[in-house]
Amino acid sequence: MSFLEDDSSDGGTGPRSQLESYVFSCELSSEIPFYTFQGDEEENLEHFLELRTICLGEGAKEENNVVEVTAMNHQGKKIAVPVANLHLSCLPMVSLGEFELMAPVTLRLKSGSGPVTVSGLHLVASENNEESEASDEDEDSEEEMPSIKPAKKKQKL
Repeated sequence: MSFLEDDSSDGGTGPRSQLESYVFSCELSSEIPFYTFQGDEEENLEHFLELRTICLGEGAKEENNVVEVTAMNHQGKKIAVPVANLHLSCLPMVSLGEFELMAPVTLRLKSGSGPVTVSGLHLVASENNEESEASDEDEDSEEEMPSIKPAKKKQKL
């Protein structure tokens, strides 16, 4: 379970997050040794990169290929961490599960010539304010309705 799922299960006591996911892939090689993942600069959106697999591509040599990820840690400082050390004869692919990182994220082929394919999901989280706006409209419409008065009884003569 990802931390994004935990944020959206607040029991309905606030704006809910809407999560959209898109396929992500990039190839690292000696010609293109790094890729920087960045989200759009919209206020209401948060972008995450969920890494799933890293694998050697066709034409990889018998050498170690180390892939390093640079992202922000919990203190807001950039940190670089090797996440895969691939070799054609013993470990051509590694599965990272659901390794989520908040944008910006830089993937770098630290050693080796590749090609190495990194794949996963690009997650976009946005606050869904439609529910809160709809409840505000309901409250407004209730206030605008005239109060209901009981019907008057006719008197018998």
